[in-house]
Amino acid sequence: MKEETLRNFARLIVEKGVNVQNGQEVLIRCDVENPVFVAMVTEECYKRGASYVKVEFSYTPIQKLAYEYRSLEGLSEVNAMDLEVQKWQAEKLPCRIWLDSDDPDGLSGVDTEKMAKANMARTKIFKPYRDIMENRNQWTIAGVPSAAWAKKVFPDVPESEAVEKLWEAIIKCSRCEGDPIAEWETHNKNLKKRCDFINSYGFEFLEYESSNGTSLKVGLNPKAQFLGGEEKTLQGTYFNPNIPSEELFTSPLKGSAEGVVYATKPLSYQGKIIENFGFEFKGGRVVKVLADKNRDVLEHMIKMDEGAPYMGEVALIGYDSPINNTGILFYNTLFDENASCHIALGMGYTNTLKDFEKYTKEEQNAMGVNDSVIHVDFMMGSRDMNIFGITAAGEKVQIFRDGDFVI
Repeated sequence: MKEETLRNFARLIVEKGVNVQNGQEVLIRCDVENPVFVAMVTEECYKRGASYVKVEFSYTPIQKLAYEYRSLEGLSEVNAMDLEVQKWQAEKLPCRIWLDSDDPDGLSGVDTEKMAKANMARTKIFKPYRDIMENRNQWTIAGVPSAAWAKKVFPDVPESEAVEKLWEAIIKCSRCEGDPIAEWETHNKNLKKRCDFINSYGFEFLEYESSNGTSLKVGLNPKAQFLGGEEKTLQGTYFNPNIPSEELFTSPLKGSAEGVVYATKPLSYQGKIIENFGFEFKGGRVVKVLADKNRDVLEHMIKMDEGAPYMGEVALIGYDSPINNTGILFYNTLFDENASCHIALGMGYTNTLKDFEKYTKEEQNAMGVNDSVIHVDFMMGSRDMNIFGITAAGEKVQIFRDGDFVI
């Protein structure tokens, strides 16, 4: 990949992704395979006036060794150093950049029950600090190739070629061709216009129907609205949490989902690739996991806490989206979720509530925004999916026909 293109991508992540402000601190989490690109991102942060950039490198094989050799008790503990990092984030509110290069099969073979229990224990310890940061700092996730991820996506070509092809796909899907800053300014405006239009209907329910068996009715929170693209912190700083992003999303009303939904793309979760799965909802919560393989992984997931089996997000994305049109299965939620409609189990987004800043975290949850230590997206959009919005007056309006927006 040309250096100029990579530098433009780094600038996009820093300027439109987290939108680093003068004097802010920055935390970058990334894989060890991309030090040159990480250095580019770091330089862009300093050019924007960052006072300090902290980089945390990771390597999946080392994580896998920890799950294999450490005890459950040891894995569940949080050492003093990790806890201090959480305290630092809660106090300083640094911009957070995650350069995602995860190997989709990186944790294959790990004891899923041991991993789930350890992650649950650690996440509960970290959650109070994350709650403090919610809606108060800028963050973004962007994709950066690793050799293992590239070979998973392009298995029939040599490794170097696979990495280059994945770079090309990431750059294209991230709208980083030409002038990426101008492109994202236009993109954000278009997403906002579509959100405003959908919100004008004041839908109470969404109904999903697809020939694969999906038949689902989801209640929408009357105090919430659809958002998309650019967001802003309580301090008023704009940022784009996902690069790429094609979705209009909201947090549904907790406890108001009935029916069955089937995934249309594989889910990469805790090092496992889960295919051909679905969920049955009653009273808003998952009552049955539908899967022939790796069902135990999903069942552990929805037992993480009280809110795990409830929906935290519904997202609308046309099947004729730029990412879906590449024809590539990325085995990565950041990209695959932006290819077509998806929903998420677990934590909802409190900033979807109108005037959310006027309420405490407890009040936001009492208003119907689900709370959980997890937030797991899975794709359910299809070429023949139809979606209807039901208004308070009982009017049924078609939003999607054959997988794409009609309003």
